[in-house]
Amino acid sequence: MPLSWEAQMVAYKARVEVALDQWLPSATTRPTRLHEAMRYSLEAGGKRIRPVLVLAAADLFPQQADPLPAAVAVECLHTYTLIHDDLPCMDDSAMRRGRPTCHKQYDEVTAVLAGDALLTHAFLVIARGYINTPAIATALTTTLASASGSEHLIGGQLEDTLGEGMTLSADAVEFIHLNKTAALIAASITMGLSCTTATPEQVGIGHKIGMNLGLAFQVVDDILDVTSTTETLGKTVGNDAELKKNTYVSLHGLEASRAIAARLTTETLLLCEQLSPNAAFLSELVRYLQHRVT
Repeated sequence: MPLSWEAQMVAYKARVEVALDQWLPSATTRPTRLHEAMRYSLEAGGKRIRPVLVLAAADLFPQQADPLPAAVAVECLHTYTLIHDDLPCMDDSAMRRGRPTCHKQYDEVTAVLAGDALLTHAFLVIARGYINTPAIATALTTTLASASGSEHLIGGQLEDTLGEGMTLSADAVEFIHLNKTAALIAASITMGLSCTTATPEQVGIGHKIGMNLGLAFQVVDDILDVTSTTETLGKTVGNDAELKKNTYVSLHGLEASRAIAARLTTETLLLCEQLSPNAAFLSELVRYLQHRVT
């Protein structure tokens, strides 16, 4: 009997947690402070949406390689971005995933280096995890490096920072969201499919799903920064307004932003049906992310 959506989510997350522990240096590895800080941020929990997307996408077609190392790599890279986003020179956040941010728990230098180390470790995991399947290793490396590099994630983050205090156009805000957030979510789905027999056309559909889903995810994040609380969300709320960031809410208003998230969700669900008749879990995850409260 197939698992319910909720039970499947729990099962995926459990696999991710075990794999993260296996693939990361222990906290007792020298220098211990660095590895403690890496694990502190990585083991803080969170929704694990990106690594779960890797595993869920890989389950849509016959697998040619284990997707778990790819899932670990994505979460290492994502966690590095969170550590750096929280730094005083960026968003200056005190809370992340329900506890003090890395630079608050340790110090700023340790946090910078822990983020650097997680970024580097992501690609080491891919190299070691796919040493016997070089074509897949190349595809995974290319996808993750492109999504997280200067033309996408880091570029989007810079434009977001430079735009603070300015009034940007709708196109500029969409560029920031598509690159700062959606690119890595799209890469997660693409990387999962790269471990399977999926055709290039199917991988392309998976990328579209990820970009739509990632944009919807960020729109909902903008909404929650206005409507939620620090206790519920597990991170500091109100930062967007305080830093005068350009968000969907600041640009379009709350109700229009909710409508945009709903439209993107509907489009993403249609793409899921197009990708595979076995995409029930992926579709339920898409619906959940539209209505999430954390």
